Amino acid sequence: MIWEVLTGFEPALLVGFIAAGLLLNITPGADFVFVSASGMRGGPRMGMAAALGVNLGIVVHVAMAAAGLSAVLLARPGLYDMIRYAGALYLVWLAVQTWRHADRVERGHAAQNLWRAVRRGFVTNVLNPKTALFIFAFIPQFTDPAIGPLWAQIVVLGAIFTGFGFAFSLCLGAAAGGFAHVLRARAAVLNRVAGVMFAGLAARLIWE
Repeated sequence: MIWEVLTGFEPALLVGFIAAGLLLNITPGADFVFVSASGMRGGPRMGMAAALGVNLGIVVHVAMAAAGLSAVLLARPGLYDMIRYAGALYLVWLAVQTWRHADRVERGHAAQNLWRAVRRGFVTNVLNPKTALFIFAFIPQFTDPAIGPLWAQIVVLGAIFTGFGFAFSLCLGAAAGGFAHVLRARAAVLNRVAGVMFAGLAARLIWE
């Protein structure tokens, strides 16, 4: 079933999804700063351990989105539009907040050993409701009922999102010591680009 769902997506849609996911990952935020701080303090291995923890947390959010969204739609199909509009409103709010605070980058605190880096990255991500809400709003808009079960599509898209995000965060953690000052200097531009993209995703949800 998973393979049928994967091959059912249009290549252009998958490319757009991957590009949007990568842009989201390079936007400075709590996970970005935590991975960077861990790499700067403990070296490449510490940064990559932090990246592992963060992405394990994202796996949990994707699994919850797949189970929860599919259950809701199976029980009450009429709620799909309500979920879609709620996701659009959240994305609009996120766009406004990202644009307003484009020059602000929260300072993270690195963990002191590899296990703590993994654990702290995982807990920080799982307990962040914004991450769950974003995944719930972002991934489903790339689904198509004609392709297959919604939960399977969310699993496939979530795996792609996590895989590319993990690859990026591993590179970020490994390179944080040498390039953190460059990344921090670009924070405002990246945040404004992300704000525009969030607004565009909201518009797509509302007018699709």
